[in-house]
Amino acid sequence: MQSFISDTLDNILKTTKSFEDVVFILPSQRAKVFVKQTFKDKITVGFLPEIINVEQFINQVSGIEKADSIQLLFHFYTIYKGLEKEPVSFDVFASWAFTVIQDFNELDQHLINTKEIFLYLRDIQRLKKWSVEGEFKETELMEDHYSFLEKLNIYYNAFYKFLKENNIGYQGLIYRESCKKIDSYLERNQTKKFFFIGFNALNTAEEFLFQKVLENKNSDIYWDIDTAFFKSNHQAGRFIRRYKKEWRYYEKNEVKTLGDTFSQPKNIEVIGASKNTTQIKYAGEILEKITDFKNTALVLADETLLPITLNSLPKNINAINITMGYPLKDVPTTNLLFSIFQLFVSQDKLQKTVVNQFYYKDVIRFLKHQSVYNLIPGIDAFSDDVAKQNQTFIKQVHINKLLENTEPKLKEAILSIFNSYISIDEFIDRIINLINLLKEDVSDLEKEYLFRFYTTFTQLKTLQNQFKYFPDLKTLALFFRQLISSESLSFQGEPLRGLQLMGMLETRVLDFENIILVSTNEGILPASSQQNSFVPFDVKVEFGLPTYREKDAIFSYHFFRLMQRAKNVFIIYNTEHDVFGSGEKSRFVTQLEMMRSDIVQKIISPKVEAQNIALKEVKKNDAVLEQLKILAEKGISPSALTNYLYNPISFYKQKVLKLKEFDDVEETVAYNTLGTVVHETLDELYTPFVGKFLLEKDVDLMKEKSKELVVKYFKIEFKNGDISTGRNRLIFEVANRFVNNFLAQEKDLLKDKKNELRIIGTEENLATEIEIEGIDFPIKIHGQVDRVDELNGVLRIIDYKTGMVSGAELRVLDFEKLREKEQYKAIQVLLYGYLYTKSKKYNFNKPLEAGIYSFKNLNSGFLPVNFSSNYRKPDVEITEEKLEEFITEIKTYIKEIYTLDVDFIEPADLKY
Repeated sequence: MQSFISDTLDNILKTTKSFEDVVFILPSQRAKVFVKQTFKDKITVGFLPEIINVEQFINQVSGIEKADSIQLLFHFYTIYKGLEKEPVSFDVFASWAFTVIQDFNELDQHLINTKEIFLYLRDIQRLKKWSVEGEFKETELMEDHYSFLEKLNIYYNAFYKFLKENNIGYQGLIYRESCKKIDSYLERNQTKKFFFIGFNALNTAEEFLFQKVLENKNSDIYWDIDTAFFKSNHQAGRFIRRYKKEWRYYEKNEVKTLGDTFSQPKNIEVIGASKNTTQIKYAGEILEKITDFKNTALVLADETLLPITLNSLPKNINAINITMGYPLKDVPTTNLLFSIFQLFVSQDKLQKTVVNQFYYKDVIRFLKHQSVYNLIPGIDAFSDDVAKQNQTFIKQVHINKLLENTEPKLKEAILSIFNSYISIDEFIDRIINLINLLKEDVSDLEKEYLFRFYTTFTQLKTLQNQFKYFPDLKTLALFFRQLISSESLSFQGEPLRGLQLMGMLETRVLDFENIILVSTNEGILPASSQQNSFVPFDVKVEFGLPTYREKDAIFSYHFFRLMQRAKNVFIIYNTEHDVFGSGEKSRFVTQLEMMRSDIVQKIISPKVEAQNIALKEVKKNDAVLEQLKILAEKGISPSALTNYLYNPISFYKQKVLKLKEFDDVEETVAYNTLGTVVHETLDELYTPFVGKFLLEKDVDLMKEKSKELVVKYFKIEFKNGDISTGRNRLIFEVANRFVNNFLAQEKDLLKDKKNELRIIGTEENLATEIEIEGIDFPIKIHGQVDRVDELNGVLRIIDYKTGMVSGAELRVLDFEKLREKEQYKAIQVLLYGYLYTKSKKYNFNKPLEAGIYSFKNLNSGFLPVNFSSNYRKPDVEITEEKLEEFITEIKTYIKEIYTLDVDFIEPADLKY
């Protein structure tokens, strides 16, 4: 493959023999390396030409130093504050100032008369205000916007003047100034010969400068364009066709270099893949089959895919050169720094600044970040202790205790992070000290991350010392977040070795035999037409500024230029309509398909192998049976039995392995805590009346005490929790309402003097033993009944449920189908009934019922187990015969638990 660089150098070598005073000007830094290498291959002795990129050339002409974005922002705020009587805070200013500087940059690059365009903008706004019907009413927001647009010219002039006086500037200013100084520059460099190589879309300043240089008879310009695009009306040749038509240089000179390689035979595949990950994985499969990576480029149209690409490259790639920035927001260190800011943002929001306490989640997030976690032993134990103590807020003294056995330097750096906030300078110092400490024992890549942040925070500290623009930590945190979202980490590699991984713009001037282009979707290639600018679209058109139409032509050129000399091209796009794209391939791909007849199209999908997921299964052995025998002695509760029926594996974990749920901080009251509070409150209210008939006045007495008891049990069950505000306050009120509503229903019942209610027991522990055929030891069943009472001669076994229960869940028509119909609540209350009758040796001389009070369904009152299918004629009496029939079925479940040959198997239809 003869590359564009090679062709161009061959042409230059025909007319130029000495390169001592020759300057090559290229579009990008990357291209310089390849030109230099190709040039060395073509000459044996002699001087190399001076090889620079266009930015370096512009800087040489202007003599102005380029300032970085943070520096520019601070200087701009200085100017802004000097012009405004009531300036906004720095973080608010930064939210729009980046865009304004970007607009200034574009106006200067295109040599726009700024006074004219800003007056034009002002007049448009005034026309909008004008109304035939009379006075136009402006909102405050509109007034502010109009006022802002009218001041843009004032801002621009003051900012431009300041930067010029200090000999620094943004790129557009440097371009504008270089246009003023180009004649004197050329006069100083009369002996030099300039070659512009591989350009396409030029801004107005570049056009002016290039034409000025080309007026020197010995300078030249080489375009990289194929005749297929230049000699047609194709969008990719739009700019170069215009230069040929408009530049005076082309009145006497021909266009160099026109290629004719696009029409040659190529292997081009257009591949649709579902989702971004599938695209990247398939690109990896293609790379596995390639042996010559020197001539291979993996091009990401969507540069945000770089992180997952780096994690998906095949093992046969031993060298890689990345020419795009790795987004700083995806760097692990960013999360560490965000977690430090979040400590104090949450502290301020939750009003814990004075006491210097930190929200537990923020503390754990900081401590468990990979950079810190590996340095401090005991973080997991600390986290468990926080959960056990239910500490929503953590004091510095707790952190001190965690660090008591760590190395003094580390202890000091970590502890300083949790010191009370003093000033921005001091806070930045904390972060710099931590970065210095972390860099000691990390990988080379992590050192790169840390060094980038070290320089950023050092610069912020210098600027803060000079300007004092961060009044508080919140402003610094907001600015840091804005900064990170737009910054990237540049990689330094060996450009001439291995796979080239690049974005579309980095491909300029370079040619590869194998091209894999990923994410070629509409909306990405070309990018969507949304513009981030204060200059409206119609004004841009009026003044000749580039719009999305010019940007589309630029991307069209880059796309088709990639294809010109390539032999194997793989174009991959996302077929899915989701948040990552439209699912539509780029219009450029469709154009390519229309221009060529040799394109292979296919749709690929991930290789999904059907797997029969084996249900979890635990075989029983003697050790398991031994544990089950111990359980038989201690007792099986109704809830344990229903847990077995629902999921045998869960029963095995809890009762055989003795595994407990993971403890976590209960920040919001959990539902089981709410249930416990309600149960304990009712138990304490009813206990004094056990054995007595309940009267209306007794219920009134209970009502007076209820709220106090709810508070008492919340303090016991919800350790260190705050129930005075937010969701917890609402849950507290729910618990209070549950108790009050229940007592109100009791009172309504007792208002009818015919009703007699006697409390027999509350929270009573009951137990009995049963013999099961085939099991040579007795099985103990035990449980705690919430309440036993007698209403008008009917004994009632009552279970309280804070959740929703309906009467249908307690309708039992066939004991043999209890398990099949998952009637777990009915099983529980019937077991309580059985336990009561056996432990109290009940003789069934009184009617017996067992049921539930559902606090979310209190209007339905007491919900008894119903043995009738007839809704109009319920059968709620529990007889001795029914209980015997019921317990016979229960014995089959228990026998199953104790049978060696019946394994613990996870149900196939498990819901949760």
